[in-house]
Amino acid sequence: MAKKVHDMSHPRNSASASSSEVERIILGIDPGTTIMGYGVIRARGKNDVELLEMGALHLAKIKDHALKLKKIYDRVKGLIESHAPDELAVEAPFFGQNVQSMLKLGRAQGVALAAALAYDIPVAEYAPRRVKQAVTGSGSASKEQVAGMVQRTLNIPAGDMPKELDATDGLAVALCHHFQLATPKMQRGAGGWKAFLADNPDRISTSASRPLPKEKRATPSSRPPTVE
Repeated sequence: MAKKVHDMSHPRNSASASSSEVERIILGIDPGTTIMGYGVIRARGKNDVELLEMGALHLAKIKDHALKLKKIYDRVKGLIESHAPDELAVEAPFFGQNVQSMLKLGRAQGVALAAALAYDIPVAEYAPRRVKQAVTGSGSASKEQVAGMVQRTLNIPAGDMPKELDATDGLAVALCHHFQLATPKMQRGAGGWKAFLADNPDRISTSASRPLPKEKRATPSSRPPTVE
């Protein structure tokens, strides 16, 4: 079930706001054909981030794959119309061995992107490891560790945390995009993640911050739209 936290009544990006405090609303999507997680955040500057909505779209009972895609499109469209996001960020499909599953997941991601593009909303794609590293400090963090850091970053009361970790995964994608925009070193590629984490110690979970061996680190993808 979706959870809305704040209203959207006040204007964004007023003339009095400094360039470092430009307000952005970001919609994050964790695509799936069984459950699609999503989260919406409002961010002003680097550290002022608040939760607007989070939830999960359940699709397991829908047998027709085309109908699942329509449901995904309609939900993303509804979120766009409710929150008027400035950007949409989506997690890239994980490249596994099941080709059919990959194709279905890619279609789910595609219709989410299409909904945003229909409203001329800029889109960004992030690899799963990049999302985990941005939020927890470790690209191999578990979904539970991601959820814990999302809760901490957005100050979500324990009673408001969703049962579905897909919802917090969607929020994690939105937060990853926010950190990408708010941190000059990440935008320029200068200093890499080591420098980013040194400048942002609050982003590091003590249970998920140990560096990975070189052989287990993610390698950059050749696809330009995906940020590895």
